[in-house]
Amino acid sequence: MKIAFLTPEYPHSKTGNSGGIGTSIKNLAKGLLQEGCQVRVLVYGQKEEAVFDDDGIVVQQIRNVKFRGLSWWLTQKKIEKIINQLHADKEIDLVEAPDWTGITSFIKPMKCPVIIRLHGSDTYFCHLDKRPVKWKNKFHEKRALKNADGLLSVSQFTANLTNEVFGLQKNFIVIPNSIDINSFENDNNIQEVPNTVLYFGSLIRKKGLLELPFIFNELIALNPSAELVLVGKDVQDIISGSPSTWEMMQSLFTEKALSNVSYLGSVPYQEIQKHISASTVCVFPSFAEALPVSWIESMAIQKAIVASNIGWATDVIDDGINGFLVNPKSHTEYASKINILLSDTQLRQEFGLLAREKVIKKFSISVVAQQSLDFYKQCSIK
Repeated sequence: MKIAFLTPEYPHSKTGNSGGIGTSIKNLAKGLLQEGCQVRVLVYGQKEEAVFDDDGIVVQQIRNVKFRGLSWWLTQKKIEKIINQLHADKEIDLVEAPDWTGITSFIKPMKCPVIIRLHGSDTYFCHLDKRPVKWKNKFHEKRALKNADGLLSVSQFTANLTNEVFGLQKNFIVIPNSIDINSFENDNNIQEVPNTVLYFGSLIRKKGLLELPFIFNELIALNPSAELVLVGKDVQDIISGSPSTWEMMQSLFTEKALSNVSYLGSVPYQEIQKHISASTVCVFPSFAEALPVSWIESMAIQKAIVASNIGWATDVIDDGINGFLVNPKSHTEYASKINILLSDTQLRQEFGLLAREKVIKKFSISVVAQQSLDFYKQCSIK
């Protein structure tokens, strides 16, 4: 089968910065290649028109149309024309797009089915953040969902909440994000640093980074040797307007706690695994996710995790079995769970082994690619 992914991001030096959507698409694409599929990634919002090969994945860069007041619609029509031509030339059988900002709202190919996979729309995340959504984004996202030929979601929570915020009653098939198990294994050459707590991801309010200082303050009171390592891009705070979440965080730590914090900034994606392997415990106190790949990556490297207990969390972690789930606002309890894992080597190892076992069974690219391919085949006749 010939699958195309329409996306605003893809993790490659030629296509610019990429977040979770791009990473999940690349992982799934690798799995589909292993299943004998052909994969093309259509990346819009690019500076130039180009086509290149990325280890068997055909990546097509698409430059948006610039015309005041009509740029979005004209870009959609341009993409629609590209999809129709690729389908007519038998280059693709089906297109999958994310829900983010509703790129497919006015894309209606003649014969090529369009699938939407929920990774979390702008409307969805604004609801979780308790802030207003742009009416234009909500309009396009809802229209795209209503027009889709098939609907997928990375978690049941995301499916349910999406129906709620848009006033829909759509049937979403749940197929999670995936990772390449072989690329995420515990590196025995990297020695674990005792009492090291790692967070990696964007420094942003919605991921609980303004709760993490209070959690770490409590942890330092329990374990003065604890060290917090932060890895990720510093992001402007959308609510306060502060240009730096990291600056906001620093004022929330006690003096003692801040002296045990290291912020490394952004690092190349391929280096993240080294930081995970060197950590003792990974923490993710997030308030807004769909199905976080970072959690799955840590689990694959057999790390004990203390994560948020909100919504999607139970789709990933079984509390008390392969990790701990705690409300990020329960600072004392959250710190206590971290300290239990820092202090108990056997429990950490048990959690880590069971976590990797779950990733292999549920989130490996071979499992998710086969589930996705079965769904694509059901939708392939439009």
